[in-house]
Parts: sequence; C-alpha cells; structure tokens
Amino acid sequence: MSEPAPHLLIVDDDERIRGLLRKFLARNGFLVSIARDSAHARRILSGLEFDLIVMDVMMPGEDGVALTRSLRENLQTPILLLTAKGDTDDRIAGLEAGADDYLPKPFEPKELLLRINAILRRMPEPEPEQVAPKVLNMGPVRFDIERVEMMRGEESVRLTATEVQLMRIFAEHLREPVSRAKLVEDLGRDKGQAQERAVDVQITRLRRKIETDPKQPRYLQTVRGEGYMLIPD
Repeated sequence: MSEPAPHLLIVDDDERIRGLLRKFLARNGFLVSIARDSAHARRILSGLEFDLIVMDVMMPGEDGVALTRSLRENLQTPILLLTAKGDTDDRIAGLEAGADDYLPKPFEPKELLLRINAILRRMPEPEPEQVAPKVLNMGPVRFDIERVEMMRGEESVRLTATEVQLMRIFAEHLREPVSRAKLVEDLGRDKGQAQERAVDVQITRLRRKIETDPKQPRYLQTVRGEGYMLIPD
C-alpha cells in the first residue's frame, strides 16, 4: 500500500495565488487545502492535521508572522512563509517566529516545490508503535496473554491464579526488573518481608513450569538487588 500524499495548507489572501498554488502542488502529488486569511486558517487547523503549512506574510488582520508565532505555542507542523519582502530583517523575523523556511515573492513554482520537499525530508519519521506480543515464547513453553493459557508443546500447563497474575505482571514489564515489593503490591497482598518471601516461593513454583532447569533459570531471571525479570525468546 502506497504512502498517503502529504497534506498541505495554503494560507494566502490573494485568490489568484491560492488557485495557482493549489493546482500546481496538486499536480505534483500533494493533497492541498486553502485558507483565505489567518482566521480561516485557525478554523481549518482546529479540525485537521497537515504535513506542512505554506503561508503568506502580508495578510489583512493577523499577518503570517504573528500567526506563525501563535501556532508555535502548541503546533509543530512545519511552516514555509511567503512574502513580497525579501530583506534580511523580515527573513529573520519570520524564522524567529518559528518558520522553517522563508521564500520571497516573486518565486518560481519549482523553487517552492524544492523548498517544500526539502522541509518534508527533514521531518523525523514517526516512531512505529510498540506492539506488545500476544504470545510469549520460552523454549518449548509458550504463554498466550489474551487467552491466559500456558502450553508446553501440545500439552496444557495448569497455572494457579497467582501464577497467572505473575505472568500478566511480567508480560507488562518484559525484560525489565520487577521488584519483590511491586510484585507484592500488584498481587494485592499486604506489604512486608513475609509476603516478599511468599513471592519468592511463587516464583520458584512458576520456574518449574517454565524452565528446563529451574535452578539455572534462563527466562525468569533473578536480578540481584532489583527483583525478577522475564526474558522470553
């Protein structure tokens, strides 16, 4: 499945320029929305997300620099400013307001396209969502988190209610040490050394069902000074 086209918002009070930019950018593979001024842009931005905003500076009412500065309070969408002013002070003002780039008018449409693509390439890729595993594999043993079922090969391994709770806790903290005190708390027990020792006994019993050699655990490991940690395959 192909990636969706980048969605651009064009903000310009000149209807002719809005139309030209919309047609040109659409022909070059972008999805384009338009706004006629800052107030219109705010209404659109309240309901839609964009990959980039192309904004004219010289607009009646709130100008592009002021809108950029305001948007930057809570919006990270890249902004490219367009203006008839090309001197250094105006470029600096736009960039200080939070714009990502600045293109003086008149400009060649191809240059605008190059600037837009350059900005989009600089944007970091979204991190893939960490999808929690549904089945934990531990050698010949597997634990189905959703079905709350442990199997050794084709044979079902019977778990006590406490062992099921322990497996769920460890599944939420894979490859992270879980302290004995936290295990006691999450199991709903009263705090105290006696309960922590009781957890140790439960861990020993659970290891017998998981490990090939419970005395030298590979999957349900003891982390000295920190607690226990589940490390599936």
